[in-house]
Amino acid sequence: MTAAIDPVELASRLIACPSVTPATGAVFDVLEEALAGIGFEVHRFVLGGPPDGPVENLVATRGGDGPHFGFAGHLDVVPPGEGWTSDPFGPEVRGGLLYGRGAVDMKSAVAAFAAACAEMPGHSGRISFLITGDEEGPATYGTPAIIDWMAEHGLKPDMILIGEPTSDARLGDIVKIGRRGSVNMWIDVPGVQGHVAYPHRADNPIPKLARIVTALDALKLDEGSEAFQASNLEMTAVDTGSKATNVIPGTARIQLNIRFNDRHRGEDLVALVRRTVAAEVPEATVEAKISGEAFLTPPGRLYELITEAIRDETGIEPELSTSGGTSDGRYLIKVCPVVDFGLPNATMHKLDEAAAVADIHALRRIYGRILRTALA
Repeated sequence: MTAAIDPVELASRLIACPSVTPATGAVFDVLEEALAGIGFEVHRFVLGGPPDGPVENLVATRGGDGPHFGFAGHLDVVPPGEGWTSDPFGPEVRGGLLYGRGAVDMKSAVAAFAAACAEMPGHSGRISFLITGDEEGPATYGTPAIIDWMAEHGLKPDMILIGEPTSDARLGDIVKIGRRGSVNMWIDVPGVQGHVAYPHRADNPIPKLARIVTALDALKLDEGSEAFQASNLEMTAVDTGSKATNVIPGTARIQLNIRFNDRHRGEDLVALVRRTVAAEVPEATVEAKISGEAFLTPPGRLYELITEAIRDETGIEPELSTSGGTSDGRYLIKVCPVVDFGLPNATMHKLDEAAAVADIHALRRIYGRILRTALA
């Protein structure tokens, strides 16, 4: 007989472990203890070093032959920032809300899924937890490393639910069936530093940078596609490194991000930006990092399981969406069908992040419905 798990109590214990990206250690100890107590075989491994690590990952499995249902998530959180009403790593329940960094994104979902598993100690098939300590950061040693570990150990779920906070106005109103891709770029524009009173002895990179910004801003990538909103290119920072008012800078840098739909590949967008930059300032250089490609899970069994469970528990019909940011589904889609579903996301990454206690318990019930049907 396995022990019952209170998802709010477990979420509180996870929140109490400061686990800013990249996460290792205590927060995984708490989850391992909970999962081992309900019959899971837990495997933990730490990879990498600075600046992208070390990162801890956890894979836990229970059960045997038959349908294999995977739950993916993360225990790392973004930095809390200054100005919280209470300690961001001192979880508190006030007014029916659980406060703390990670309450929404996404320690409560991990706790809710564990609680759902505790309620069904006997089941056919297999359940797996795929939990990383680096989803909020570069993920160099995160979910891609979990995928490698699963391949080495012959572990392949039939479907994966990611517990990211996808709901909007109320729990269950939005399920994410795909995500846009993301690519970051840095454009360096060279010049020659000099005194502002002697511009003929300098080469100011800022007017050249302005030409690049204008050309990039004029690009229209697409009008959207059947399943996705339009792609967008956004300049996110401009820097010269100069603090003096009387110095022409020697270099200037533009930082940008493109969120793109299934009409594009990351490498093609990098090539487009490079061509656009070269046409304006041939000597400028472009560095790029593709965070993930756009992906879409086609309609199928996983859609049905999740929408039916939400409908039965809440009485609402969820919207199937690809809006918002990316998730680790960009990696896991290479393994099997993937869908994201979790708590309302209004306060994720904000000061005084909080999840409704009632929603955490309802999420546990929805996850339980999904599991019982998937493993029947």
